[in-house]
Amino acid sequence: MTFLGPQLTQHEAFEDAEAAVARLQQLYGTATEFLAGHFAEALEGRRPEKRVRAFYPEVRLIVSSHAKADSRLSFGHLAEPGTYATTITQPKLFEAYLRQQIRLLIANHGVPVMIGPSQTPIPVHFALTGRAELNVPQEGVLDFQLRDVFDVPDLSSTNDDIVNGLARPGPDGARPLAPFTAQRVDYSLARLAHYTATAPEHFQNHVLFTNYQFYVDEFEAFARRALADPASGYTALVGPGNCVITEPDAALPLPARLPQMPTYHLKRPEGAGITLVNIGVGPSNAKTATDHIAVLRPHAWLMVGHCAGLRNSQRLGDFVLAHAYLREDNVLNEDLPVWVPIPALAEIQIALQEAVAEITQLDGFELKRIMRTGTVATIDNRNWELRDQSGPVHRLSQSRAVALDMESATIAANGFRFRVPYGTLLCVSDKPLHGELKLPGMATEFYRTQVAAHLRIGIRAMERLREMPLERIHSRKLRSFEETAFL
Repeated sequence: MTFLGPQLTQHEAFEDAEAAVARLQQLYGTATEFLAGHFAEALEGRRPEKRVRAFYPEVRLIVSSHAKADSRLSFGHLAEPGTYATTITQPKLFEAYLRQQIRLLIANHGVPVMIGPSQTPIPVHFALTGRAELNVPQEGVLDFQLRDVFDVPDLSSTNDDIVNGLARPGPDGARPLAPFTAQRVDYSLARLAHYTATAPEHFQNHVLFTNYQFYVDEFEAFARRALADPASGYTALVGPGNCVITEPDAALPLPARLPQMPTYHLKRPEGAGITLVNIGVGPSNAKTATDHIAVLRPHAWLMVGHCAGLRNSQRLGDFVLAHAYLREDNVLNEDLPVWVPIPALAEIQIALQEAVAEITQLDGFELKRIMRTGTVATIDNRNWELRDQSGPVHRLSQSRAVALDMESATIAANGFRFRVPYGTLLCVSDKPLHGELKLPGMATEFYRTQVAAHLRIGIRAMERLREMPLERIHSRKLRSFEETAFL
């Protein structure tokens, strides 16, 4: 079938990562400008005579040697010879990431990367991202069917087969080079903007998840103090609605309707700041948020929220550092079976424990006064206490669980699945097995005194992780038998 499109070019070989990324940006810009121009004409009533089509650019690599790369690295190399490829979207947004990944491939294999158009069309919806003057109208507004002229998102090819270990070579025999295809990335970038009311370019490489507004309030207060301190390195705070402030006393207006997952970004150069996402309560929200943030390839994400303490020796306000997870959240069962262990990552655990010691000024054996390590159980029924307790309590006891929540295991399991380093530090806000329930007025003092310390611990842990080389944080524990070279 013939179509209107930019002139297709031959793949070019690049031995310089910056030049390769510049070529990706050029190809992507040409393709999206072409689609946007013809779509604008269609809105004015000038329907194209042929299908309008442009293609994502791709990175392609041919490895012919069995020579092994540095085995200490968990990414940046391929295990065996073959042809590998991945489609690319929004290369400007992913510029630093692409430069790093391509540079490692060239260095580790001693061969150039090939850059050119792929065979995957760009859906017009995604090509219009960031163009406020162009909106895809509802069906029936145009005098023709949109999908008869332009390519639209195809969910049948937008999936997690690569990260779930189910991907097969493409029609040309090329195996995946990256964990996500361009269509999957574009889908999540659109969802992120919807759920968080902030643009993807504001997200930082270190992400904190919480399940209470109290943490958002404290995060904003911390961010304002950081902006007042030139030595902090933080440069801006972004809130829902993409409101950006750089001065500590500036107003941060919120949209009339808050998004489902209000998100705040305390920014540093090169994405080295911290993003806080209030996912609310429940494993479904936790999965949704991590499903989409994963395409941004963050360096780490941590859960800092409230939990039920399960031991009589615990007190309200104590901390729980998760070393293992009992998964009864059920939202990831089809993607990651419950028999898959979710290991603790040493670098994350050490950063969290050291941050607790630093903020509380307790260390060694004294730290045990306020913190327990052990299994965190995550369930999908908030009111489990209202059912017959014998079954759940027996399972919790058998697992040696010390805390119960509705998000932590989901976030950790999705971190494992998406190869994003993860960790959990919770704060005990009630003890349902011992009659200390979360009721109005009971936890006022707890919230006032503990939230600030808890959030500060999470931030300090992220700052410690930021100081580590990327190769140390991205553990080989997260890599399977056949891995993509891109992180």
